[in-house]
Amino acid sequence: MDNKGRYAYEGLDRILHEKARLGIMTSLLARPEGLLFNHLKELCNLTDGNLSRHLQVLHQATLIEIFKGYEKKRPQTLVRLTGEGRERFLAYLEELERVVQ
Repeated sequence: MDNKGRYAYEGLDRILHEKARLGIMTSLLARPEGLLFNHLKELCNLTDGNLSRHLQVLHQATLIEIFKGYEKKRPQTLVRLTGEGRERFLAYLEELERVVQ
């Protein structure tokens, strides 16, 4: 029986298969309207700098959108999944489910 590459898991997206980014994407999937930076930071238990870096990676991969604005003269950053981000993350979850089975 040929088992070559049986556990290679080539279908797992390396951008998404990282603990912090997995948490970010899961949080955003549950909230299509998006999340404010500080709320996302709390949900994922990340520092400002760490969250910013992971958001930059996800944004460059066109998986998320970042909107900057102000509310009551305070800067606000809203983050939400793009259509492509939602599709890729759901495909990633399907692949992960396949791996587990």
